[in-house]
Amino acid sequence: MTVLASGSKGNSTVIASAETRVLVDAGLSCRELLKRLAMANEDPAALDAILITHEHTDHVAGLAVLARRLRIPVYFSEPTHRAWVRQMTPRTTMTYAKWLEHLQREKEARAAQDALENGAVGVLTYLEAASGEDDPDEDVPEAATRRDPASLPAVEYFQPGTNFSIGDLMITPFTTPHDAADPCGFVFESASESIRMAIATDLGYMPPNVKRALERIDVLLLESNHDLEMLKDGPYPWAVKQRVLSRVGHLSNHATAEFLARDYDGNATYIVLGHLSETNNVPELALLSAEEAIRERGKLLGNRILLAQQSAPIASICL
Repeated sequence: MTVLASGSKGNSTVIASAETRVLVDAGLSCRELLKRLAMANEDPAALDAILITHEHTDHVAGLAVLARRLRIPVYFSEPTHRAWVRQMTPRTTMTYAKWLEHLQREKEARAAQDALENGAVGVLTYLEAASGEDDPDEDVPEAATRRDPASLPAVEYFQPGTNFSIGDLMITPFTTPHDAADPCGFVFESASESIRMAIATDLGYMPPNVKRALERIDVLLLESNHDLEMLKDGPYPWAVKQRVLSRVGHLSNHATAEFLARDYDGNATYIVLGHLSETNNVPELALLSAEEAIRERGKLLGNRILLAQQSAPIASICL
């Protein structure tokens, strides 16, 4: 596992087995992702696919450009793909003057129809009045006439709860509680190497299905987004605070520690704390909270806690 970036400004992680390499999320620009891959000594040409957890910008910002650049398939759940396409599709806009012209044409068409129904004009006159439309490309932004910004080399769908394979990686997507179309986390297993890795970020709480998915994991990337007091006293608007604190928001340090103390099976060699808020958390608080939660399980060869970073990749975790 190589965490290239983790946080509210962008997320991306490489998961690799002996034969297969996949990128989970592409939340930085294509240029920055290529830079991070180089910093981590990862060859972009060796990537076999991109997997997307959900459609929020901090997980897909560089997706389209990177996928086209590398000519590799992208794996989504179908609702996530539809939501992403909607985000990427240019919206046409209309000036006030154009809107007034449009209203005038509608008025004239209605008048023509009324006149036709009253026998005052012939059919040809009505059809000419009712068909007065703009040039179909007149109000379409220039970008919309170029290549579809949501075009990808290939799209593959998966369903949360159903295993699928890419190369020698067996992948199990699991549903997570977050305010997106169909958010999910992933468990990766290399049967030949008997190693399991998991990514579980962007979840408002730890439901039973997520707890089950995170059993027998060797390397776990787990969200520890915010400190409760920092968030409550911080600069975010009240509505944003409510969203983060909700059951479809983000895990606090306290919630993560509660999971580690009560439901975590103690199996992991490494636990990577990710998606830390730069505004409402500090790494020392997240680390201390997690270490206290597993203090009875800490040992030289297991349960080592690392912190993912927003600004740079962390050293690759190899088992």
